[in-house]
Amino acid sequence: MQDEESLVQRAKQRDEEAFAQLYEGYFDKIYRYVALRIGDRMEAEDIAQQVFLKAIKAISSFRWKGVPFSAWLFRIAHNQVVDYLRKTKKRVSVHLEEETLAASGDGPQEAFGRKLDIERLNQATKKLTPAQREVISLRFAGEMSVAQVAEVMGRSQGAVKALQHSAIVALRKVLSAA
Repeated sequence: MQDEESLVQRAKQRDEEAFAQLYEGYFDKIYRYVALRIGDRMEAEDIAQQVFLKAIKAISSFRWKGVPFSAWLFRIAHNQVVDYLRKTKKRVSVHLEEETLAASGDGPQEAFGRKLDIERLNQATKKLTPAQREVISLRFAGEMSVAQVAEVMGRSQGAVKALQHSAIVALRKVLSAA
């Protein structure tokens, strides 16, 4: 992706090509984050699209504050997920995507083993606190740095590190007991 700052500047001036490059550069990460948080592939696609619709409408108000543009996008995504969960009152979960298994190129035994591993991980993440799930989703599905996660969640970097650590410890404990 071209220099993020220049793309954002061009997008702020309503340059459609610049916004399209930002969209292409971030859509997959936003989608994975949303899908991991809500557990519904179709809804995640819709919500990811809504994130970018909101972003294009509000990009003129975006200001550089020492964090990447992606942190701003993930903040919008976070708010969309919270709104969605509030409306549907669904439990956050991870759904296994059949295409993921098929695309891996593994044989049936390897695919089945991976499916079992993902299902175990799915069950284990249900035992985390909402904040721990959020940190895990942003850090690993969203591929964000600790600083970016702190910005999105409105917490200090130390708090994010502590949440990540406690989530990983809790996941290890649950997975080793299973």
